Amino acid sequence: MTEMIAYCGLNCADCDMFKATQLKDLEWKKRIAERWTKQHGIEFAPSDVDCNGCKSDKLSGWCRKICKVRPCAEKRNVNTCAHCSDYSCATLKEFLTDEPIAEKNLKTIRRTLPNE
Repeated sequence: MTEMIAYCGLNCADCDMFKATQLKDLEWKKRIAERWTKQHGIEFAPSDVDCNGCKSDKLSGWCRKICKVRPCAEKRNVNTCAHCSDYSCATLKEFLTDEPIAEKNLKTIRRTLPNE
């Protein structure tokens, strides 16, 4: 499967909720929804796990209820946070504290961007 880099730098193709959606695996979705509910104190149903990637029309409950990075990136009309003029803002830094792979992906993208 090809990479699907989200605004935050995560590869959606590697995400459990994306994989569970593609496989139409209801039991996997149930386990993910239960974990999110326990972690965040917000009720999630298996249908909240349906996701075709952060830049698709089918967004998970995580993207709709929890994510702070996605709405910011959409508002700023950037392909990823690496493309943002405010790169490594407080919102992104907070997210990246637990996501070293996303941080690595964004840094790689930043290195490929032309200097302005």
